[in-house]
Amino acid sequence: MQVKLLDIDKSFGSNQVLKKASFELNSGEIHALMGENGAGKSTLMKILTGLYTCDNGKIYVDDQIVNYSHPNEAEKAGIVFIHQELNVIPDLTVEENMFLCKEITTKFGIVHKNKMKKEAQEILNKLGVDINPSDKLSDLSVGKQQMVEIAKALMVDAKVLIMDEPTAALTIAETEILFNVIRDLKSKGVSIVYISHRMEEIFSLCDRITILRDGQYVAVKEIANSTMQDIVKLMIGREIGDRFPKDNNITNEVALEVKSLNKGKIIKNVSFKVNKGEILGVSGLMGAGRTEIMQAIFGMQALDNGEIYIEGESVSINNPLQAKQLGIGFITEDRKVEGLLLEYSIRENISLPNLKNISNKYGVINFKKEKELSNQGSDNFKIRSSGIEQSTGGLSGGNQQKVVFAKWVASNPRILILDEPTRGVDIGAKKEIYNIMNELTKAGVAIIMVSSELPEIIGMSDRVAVIHEGKLAGIINRENITEENIMTLATGGSL
Repeated sequence: MQVKLLDIDKSFGSNQVLKKASFELNSGEIHALMGENGAGKSTLMKILTGLYTCDNGKIYVDDQIVNYSHPNEAEKAGIVFIHQELNVIPDLTVEENMFLCKEITTKFGIVHKNKMKKEAQEILNKLGVDINPSDKLSDLSVGKQQMVEIAKALMVDAKVLIMDEPTAALTIAETEILFNVIRDLKSKGVSIVYISHRMEEIFSLCDRITILRDGQYVAVKEIANSTMQDIVKLMIGREIGDRFPKDNNITNEVALEVKSLNKGKIIKNVSFKVNKGEILGVSGLMGAGRTEIMQAIFGMQALDNGEIYIEGESVSINNPLQAKQLGIGFITEDRKVEGLLLEYSIRENISLPNLKNISNKYGVINFKKEKELSNQGSDNFKIRSSGIEQSTGGLSGGNQQKVVFAKWVASNPRILILDEPTRGVDIGAKKEIYNIMNELTKAGVAIIMVSSELPEIIGMSDRVAVIHEGKLAGIINRENITEENIMTLATGGSL
């Protein structure tokens, strides 16, 4: 199936998101669609699949003009969109999610549970993932929920598959499985639109790449004849320089120390220190307990036992409010559920954890201070929006992540925990976040960075703590931080 989108315009109110944007997909190719956050990539694909209507422009599928009125219509035509934000119902089982509105019934109209379970299992087996169709979605990791979304798409006889940041929540092993599935689909003539900010993935997987900038078509390039530097320059209009601008700001003063943290089978006797001005990377396979350890430090999970010290003083942290009062900030992995109030404005989200700093002694908010704080955060992180009064739910995923960063940086933390800080963020915005991290460490802030992106861990960490099955497998010093060493410890080996 061939797809062409020509001269597409789209505005939301006064905000023009797409300006004569174009994209062309050939049959049986893997075509990357790249651009900064807010460049219009997802919007363009939503127009193709009928979720939005364009203001101007034409859409061709196999040389026929089409205008799908609903994603179901596009799906029936063989065009399936796997969205970045999971489209699942947590309280239903895997099988129920996969067959939602597509239930197999007997001739009497009764749902055929056994047949649905069998078909669901066959598709999951094809993906090579260990997921039971009877499992409840809410009991699965984010990565496994993403694999269920992909499995749902494979149930349809798709001719075009659109994947928006499909590996953002996947482990290395799950990513390789997905890549094998994508290559297999390509060999069968399926066309793939692959939206991702992970350059390494684009160059190992894709045939061509189309770049959007500020809602406009910039160029289409053959991957074989391009370099990462070429693509970055086309995306952001300038040279970016070093991808990982790591400064050395580590001091000898300990900011945070944890001793013998335990929680059931999830956290097992974990001890480590992080110094002022240090970036301690935390790596490990998905499900190893990285996030749970951070949540326990921040008071989101109750420990069975263990000790926490801040600047040498023993502290008791039973909830996030106590953690914040002690100077700990936490940028969580799931920005939509735990990081933001999507129906609230950028201003309200940034000011929420900082009300004490912008209110008088009677608790009345000084709106001038609130506006200044929010504008400063928006400017520092270059949040693309119509202004600080825009709802965060209307922002792109990457710009939502910037709002989460802005609100916690504004709280002036002594210790900042980052859980997947650049997930779904474009390469230019990543550089901005890394520069902010350097500024924070220069001011003596201790940073703990949990990340599944090994280049990020290797490029930005002073030391790396590797977690394996709830235990600290080891800590790697700067001079020995390599992918091989990290993966050896992450998979239960020793150095």
